[in-house]
Amino acid sequence: MKKTRTLVVVHATLVPPDDLAGYSDKQVEEWRTEYDVISTLRKAGHEVRCLGVSDSVAELRGMIAEWQPDIVFNLLEEFDGIVKYDQHVVAFLELMRQPYTGCNPRGLLLARDKPLCKQLLSYHRIPSPNFAVVRRGVKLKIPRKLKYPLFVKSATEDASLGIAQASIVEDPARLKERIQFVHEQVKSDALIEEYIEGRELYVAVLGNDRLTRLPVWEMVFGTLGDSAAAIATRKVKWDKRYQQKHGITTHAALDLSPTIVARLDKLSRRIYRALGMSGYARMDFRVTPAGEVYVLEANPNPNLSEDEDFSQSALATDIAYAEMLDRIMALGLSYQAEWRAYYG
Repeated sequence: MKKTRTLVVVHATLVPPDDLAGYSDKQVEEWRTEYDVISTLRKAGHEVRCLGVSDSVAELRGMIAEWQPDIVFNLLEEFDGIVKYDQHVVAFLELMRQPYTGCNPRGLLLARDKPLCKQLLSYHRIPSPNFAVVRRGVKLKIPRKLKYPLFVKSATEDASLGIAQASIVEDPARLKERIQFVHEQVKSDALIEEYIEGRELYVAVLGNDRLTRLPVWEMVFGTLGDSAAAIATRKVKWDKRYQQKHGITTHAALDLSPTIVARLDKLSRRIYRALGMSGYARMDFRVTPAGEVYVLEANPNPNLSEDEDFSQSALATDIAYAEMLDRIMALGLSYQAEWRAYYG
């Protein structure tokens, strides 16, 4: 694509340095995605500036007005510490008539609100685990219609925040404890789902109207499943030493039948469209030993670091990292936001 003026928007604490020299691996991991995106765009010849955003859009507005970027590359995952508020920053960009990468405000709203998302999927007859929501600040009532074991997590947080082995519960007493943990420690409503045993598969999708499905990816839990539940806890996702200890890896899914692949493809596209997503997203599934497919979550704007699942699944189809970022920017530049109908 032609060279652009690109404003990369990140969380204020994740503005990366220009060079990795002198930084430990642990330090680099904090802002790996931001560094990978910015350094790759610069190497590709784009004119890039980075802006850290925390709890105000004043600087963002000033930068857009002054510099007039062709596109904002949105890497925000929260605003003012609240995950669901990233949609408001994207809505602000639309009010500024500013093209941006990734999902639109409505898609972010529907996907980030997990109970609402599951209700929409149910309406569209897209299979997901049976669930209940226990609201924070409301008298605790233990759901009785769900079958144990149950999986308890935050109704809003992502990146496995608050998910541990204790998230799988086998009886009402443990369920009550875990609900209270989510309410008090994660400070959100608790989402309770029937636990689905099976393979954990990820399907990446690129597109606005026309969609491209990337190869199915799988999280392999190694030896973890011998002694604990095979779930993507915070340690499983982010602790490198823990991953090495148990042989936890992600790679292209092997030995999937054509029927399952076709089912995953169809469901991923239906979910993407049902939630009104744009740009890029990743759908998380469980496939049981009997071949039943359940969607766990829809994730707009997933992690884009070069070694993460989304980028690696693109690479498996010979889409190099720089090309993938270019495609994401092209989708942002071509997305038909509402303001385009009035202002062109």
